[in-house]
Amino acid sequence: MQVRAKKSLGQHFLTDMDVARKIADSLRPEGAGPDRPADVLEIGPGTGVLSQFLMERNDIALKMVEIDRESVDYLLMNFPGAEGALIQGDFLKLDLDCLFRKDFCVIGNFPYNISSQIFFRILDYKDRIPQVVCMIQKEVAERIAEKPGTRVYGILSVLLQAWYDIEYILTVGEGAFNPPPKVKSAVIRLKRNARRDLGCDENLFKTVVKTGFNQRRKTLRNSLKPLIAARAEKEGWTDEQYAGFVSDPVFDLRPERLGVEDFIALAGKFRG
Repeated sequence: MQVRAKKSLGQHFLTDMDVARKIADSLRPEGAGPDRPADVLEIGPGTGVLSQFLMERNDIALKMVEIDRESVDYLLMNFPGAEGALIQGDFLKLDLDCLFRKDFCVIGNFPYNISSQIFFRILDYKDRIPQVVCMIQKEVAERIAEKPGTRVYGILSVLLQAWYDIEYILTVGEGAFNPPPKVKSAVIRLKRNARRDLGCDENLFKTVVKTGFNQRRKTLRNSLKPLIAARAEKEGWTDEQYAGFVSDPVFDLRPERLGVEDFIALAGKFRG
């Protein structure tokens, strides 16, 4: 039985065994061992090239979620270890609270077309996901790992770096896949940092980051104008109060100049 790669699902099946083993070996759950295996969820196992190396490990308890019925049938036919560990479903809709009662790690060759959505879902479970190892489009990997001050740095950079330490592991060429994608890929590892609280409203923090980068070529004084105006109206500011608020030098900057701590401080300014 063969599995056809489906463009609608963004499927590019990994075929390079060396790369697959490196990805599997890059997952290093703290404190895990044969007597205390770590719960791990593989997203999109496809034809099981990565899964086979994960199944060999005795320090993890593996579950897999795959949306493609054809891939599910292939995995069940070719990997006895998939029985009972494989779930047919959409990670973005999966009830993770029912699937895992405690912390769990995430690993996978993420479909390029939904990788950002996967990361936003991971952020929703950041206090229960201590580590993520994934292969994604190289451009996205660079964006996530980038530091402030470049055009690559963006929304995902800030939101993920607020909660995770990001490590760029390796670049993967187009020839490692079937069918080959038109872009290079990269493997990154995210490890939960020590931060447990932002010190400001988390939803407001997300809003400030997303609003600021939505018009990234503008200064924050202009890109954040809707948020500034909303607070001014809510609190009935005078023209002088409005001018005083936007006189802060931070509003002269473009969003890519601000690090995580800067955005936290900026979000604090909008706390009513």
